[in-house]
Amino acid sequence: MWMTVGTRRFAITLADTEAAREFAAMLPLSIDMPDLNSNEKHAELRKPLPTNAIRPGTIRNGDLMLYGSRTLVVFYKTFDSAYSYTRLGRADNPAGLAQALGTGSVRIEFSKN
Repeated sequence: MWMTVGTRRFAITLADTEAAREFAAMLPLSIDMPDLNSNEKHAELRKPLPTNAIRPGTIRNGDLMLYGSRTLVVFYKTFDSAYSYTRLGRADNPAGLAQALGTGSVRIEFSKN
């Protein structure tokens, strides 16, 4: 799967979860994602996905997660968190992701190819 931000394209390896499979079935998806806490972009999906939330402890730059059943989250910094998420996938090489996403709202395209 691919995540495109402006002219930058990031390969995403999907997790082996029902939520990730259902997310992939929604593609292509272009969505405006505002910034939250200067470490993530988030947006509500049009339909809920199945959840299997865990507390990962450490969130990593490039993690693609689901908060609750409808909030898609792209993390662009590594930090510790007590929140629970359902893992959707991860950027294979997140170098430059924070710069591509910037500090405000950004449109992100998710696609299969």
